[in-house]
Amino acid sequence: MVHVSHSFEFTIDLPVERAAPLFGPEGERAWAGDDWDPHFVYPQPAKDIEGSVFTIRHAAHTATWVNTVFDLRSGRMQYVYFIANIMTATIDVKLTSEGNDRTRVWVRYQRTALSEEGAEHVRAVGDKDAKSGPEWKAQIDAMLAKERAH
Repeated sequence: MVHVSHSFEFTIDLPVERAAPLFGPEGERAWAGDDWDPHFVYPQPAKDIEGSVFTIRHAAHTATWVNTVFDLRSGRMQYVYFIANIMTATIDVKLTSEGNDRTRVWVRYQRTALSEEGAEHVRAVGDKDAKSGPEWKAQIDAMLAKERAH
């Protein structure tokens, strides 16, 4: 089966304390666009915590996500999700302070196919993962610009 791993880094103009909550499933709603629409199974009401479980629609599939690490103090998050008979994925996020008002964001995606159909999906999504850094940065920068304008 196919396994891919891609990582990227970028810097945002926020201190780590303000940046970290943006990488929880609820916090991500502020910048990730309309496609990011987690539906929480646990907890209810929805809250960004370690151990949360939620689903997200990915094109024709529904993925079940588990937030395995959510440590705001250390700037560390990890998510594991699967799409039955298609693939599993692990997403690691690490935030590092670069002074009072800047945070370095490092993200790694690892995906493993669970079937032949999944192999094609993993290759396609893996190619997109490798190019996601500039998109994430642009979306977060746009959110910050909008906040500052108000």
